[in-house]
Amino acid sequence: MKGFGERWLEAAYAGAFWLWPLRPLERLYRRVVARRIRAYAEGRRKVWRAPVPVVVVGNITLGGTGKSPLVAWLARHLEEGGWTPGILSRGYGGRAERYPLWVDVETPASACGDEPRMLADQTGVPVVVDPDRPRGARRLVEAGCDILLSDDGLQHLPLGRDLELVVVDGHRGLGNGRCLPAGPLREPLERLSTVDAVMVNGTPRDTALDGRYRMRLAPAGWRPLGGGDRRAVMPTPFVAPVHALAGIGRPARFFETLKELGIAHWTHPFADHHRFNADDLTFADGRPLVMTAKDAVKCRELEADEAWVLEVEALPDPEFVAWLDERLATL
Repeated sequence: MKGFGERWLEAAYAGAFWLWPLRPLERLYRRVVARRIRAYAEGRRKVWRAPVPVVVVGNITLGGTGKSPLVAWLARHLEEGGWTPGILSRGYGGRAERYPLWVDVETPASACGDEPRMLADQTGVPVVVDPDRPRGARRLVEAGCDILLSDDGLQHLPLGRDLELVVVDGHRGLGNGRCLPAGPLREPLERLSTVDAVMVNGTPRDTALDGRYRMRLAPAGWRPLGGGDRRAVMPTPFVAPVHALAGIGRPARFFETLKELGIAHWTHPFADHHRFNADDLTFADGRPLVMTAKDAVKCRELEADEAWVLEVEALPDPEFVAWLDERLATL
């Protein structure tokens, strides 16, 4: 059964009429956001500028957009271009004893958060978690990073930035175009006109996203949950039907991918950043279990008879890659 938060988010994207009474609260929210932005712009709140370029990757909507795969792609692309990138994250869902937290091979997702753990595994570049982003950025600079990727950092204004990239889910689009709590927007739509690039993940359904850069998420292979070499996407290393778990911003995206691959499955959606336990991975029929890479970092210590992780990679359009390389040359 879906919780209220999930039902509200679906209603916000669908433009449900029962959200209309929340519009006075939306106006209040917009004023608070505008006042905060103005305070940083006018110098009444301090902005720390790193001595190296900072690229922010974020979104203006609630729910998953495919932002983390793009961050992983950016890290690899920057390394190929001769940069020494580092990834900075707030570490949502993690609880560390002290910050900044350097994510090494032993750092559990419970301490750093699921997305930083996944990005560290996938990229091999330095990853630092800190709610105080300028402090975390200084740690990465001290370690020798000459460019920083601020994951989900669009609204974290204390850290100055050189490039702002916004990722939007093409399927969901911009919802009803309204800010919290009457809609799914963290910031007003006008914010998109101030960022350097908008990346649409998948085919856009919203005409407001026409003409933006595109990307897609492509399955890259299967790997055992307990560790081991990556296998080909097809044919699968398991026999369907399978139980499919997804505790991401939009679980339906994972299930849609399995359907496109022709893999019969039962769906088991969970809330974003869900903390899995052994019971979540146990099914009486003994059928194989499949999940996302983001979920896997929280499940790899749990026992599962036959569990597989689907790795995906962001594939930006060549137009975006050319634009990015041109902008990087100016930094």
